[in-house]
Amino acid sequence: MGQPTLVPDVVPTVDRSCVSTAVDAFLSQPDFAPGTRTKYRQTLRVIEHVIGDGPVSGSLISGIVAERWYGAAPATWNRHVATVHSFLAYCASNDLLEIDGAFRLGRRKETQDNTRSIPIAQLERLWERQTLPLRERTLWRMLYETAARAEEVLSLNVEDLDLSNKRARVRSKGGDYDWIFFQTGTARLLPKLLARRGRGPIFQTSIRPSPGRAPATTDICPVSGRARLSYRRAEELLVAHTGWTLHQFRHSALTHMAEDNEQLPLLMAKSRHKSLRTLQRYARPGPDAVAAMTDRRDPANRRS
Repeated sequence: MGQPTLVPDVVPTVDRSCVSTAVDAFLSQPDFAPGTRTKYRQTLRVIEHVIGDGPVSGSLISGIVAERWYGAAPATWNRHVATVHSFLAYCASNDLLEIDGAFRLGRRKETQDNTRSIPIAQLERLWERQTLPLRERTLWRMLYETAARAEEVLSLNVEDLDLSNKRARVRSKGGDYDWIFFQTGTARLLPKLLARRGRGPIFQTSIRPSPGRAPATTDICPVSGRARLSYRRAEELLVAHTGWTLHQFRHSALTHMAEDNEQLPLLMAKSRHKSLRTLQRYARPGPDAVAAMTDRRDPANRRS
């Protein structure tokens, strides 16, 4: 594997306190959704930690990103690169750091995986597994029925639910507030999971957090004292039970709706994608639908 090419030094030397102040200001922007802020923090805190008290330059930041994430998948690499771009653009527009010239970190081509949709028959078998924990059954069913992002569903509180209308209010990617809609399967599971709780996170950890690792107050249930279930833990449990990822529920829901010939404007409203181009990667028939179409058009089957 060749070594990455570092870009020219375009960020002037500043002391670490200026960088720390800029990072804190960037992460404090109120229009960030919780999941977005968490991802940005992961990138920028690594950069800040590695720099220490030494001088800061564009080539140094590039070197940190390259050393830490050079072997990552293209999508992961592109996310960290995009974070650096967003951070430096914010600094430039708010005069937090004197950044001259262009700062370039190359994106990588992402290979699209067209096998990520889960066949509907496998999902139906999953819904029937009564031995699975109630929390997981509710979360997975809700992810599929809403076609929402996992971060959005995990950030839901009981107060966000409108059970009678089978919907919930979420803060979407970009900070906007939207409704997500679920079906009867989720609506029947939620009351059992909530057990009459009227406040706090819907999806909680199974044990209370230790005092030394207490999360933010907004992520603690005032009734049970338990913390909000994290994306990382939720995905670990899903992988352990099925081998799937949380995002595959959203992908599968949109694929199955497209196979049922739902109109693209409705799919766009359901998924809350901002552009048709980003939606189309999901709203395409899956392999089972293509196989069935091929079978229908097989001359041998027509003669039988």
